Amino acid sequence: MLQQTQVKTVIPYFKNFIKKFPSQKKLSEASEDQILAAWSGLGFYRRARNIFASKEIIRKEYGNKFPKEFHQIIELPGIGKSTAGAIMSLAYLNPHPILDGNVKRVITRLLKKDLDLLKEAELWKLSEDLLNSDDCFSYTQGIMDLGATICTPLKPLCNECPVNSQCLSAFKVTAAKRKPSPTKKMISMDLSLVQTDKSFLLAKNEAGSIWNNLWLPLESGSLKNYIQNFKLTASQEIQHELTHRRLNINLNTYLSSKESRIETNQQYKWIKKDRIDEYGLPKPISKVIKGL
Repeated sequence: MLQQTQVKTVIPYFKNFIKKFPSQKKLSEASEDQILAAWSGLGFYRRARNIFASKEIIRKEYGNKFPKEFHQIIELPGIGKSTAGAIMSLAYLNPHPILDGNVKRVITRLLKKDLDLLKEAELWKLSEDLLNSDDCFSYTQGIMDLGATICTPLKPLCNECPVNSQCLSAFKVTAAKRKPSPTKKMISMDLSLVQTDKSFLLAKNEAGSIWNNLWLPLESGSLKNYIQNFKLTASQEIQHELTHRRLNINLNTYLSSKESRIETNQQYKWIKKDRIDEYGLPKPISKVIKGL
């Protein structure tokens, strides 16, 4: 969850996730929909799909026990060299270097190196050289926390840093300039949300694009032959920002007297309202549905 997302944002999702799946066994029994539902609203849904894929490998190949070898862990979907190193150091107290964005910044400032001039292999060598093998837990947790809370990109808090006496850049760091935000690709979506008194009509998005495998209202075009059977109750335009995309969603809401059968190329399902929390929904869609 902490990949690409700040701690303060993650905390409530993490607590909810652990409450739903408190053990490896409970997680192993979960469907992809259930995992996506627990992740709903956190974004970067590929991470949740990777959890499902990884727990299936762990269940089938490792007897439902998380592997303890570095080469096994790094083969799991969504886990790279740095995450595998953190797991080895923090969970198994087996020292391995890590190298996320925060750690790169701490290391290069500590040694007064130019991050832009160093190759990835050189950064890994520096990380390995600095690793404290005697207390890899404290070192690994500490260097991550320093980068996240003290040695920040724009305004490092050198006066609060516990290693400022050893840092070659302490009190000399020029605040990094913010990079201009990249131009976001605009995507328009025309969706229709149909409901009865007890259910919502939703389709699983299997297009392989944004919100893959999440549940969405049907594309309006697929309902054009059935609109006359529904009562239009609301029309709204939703703006939603993603990391690299800006979504413009035209959403029409309809009321149906019954769970009508629809001929469409989308795989749809009438989902009971009291079970909607069991399905993974994108944040803007979930907000609309909860409002209803």
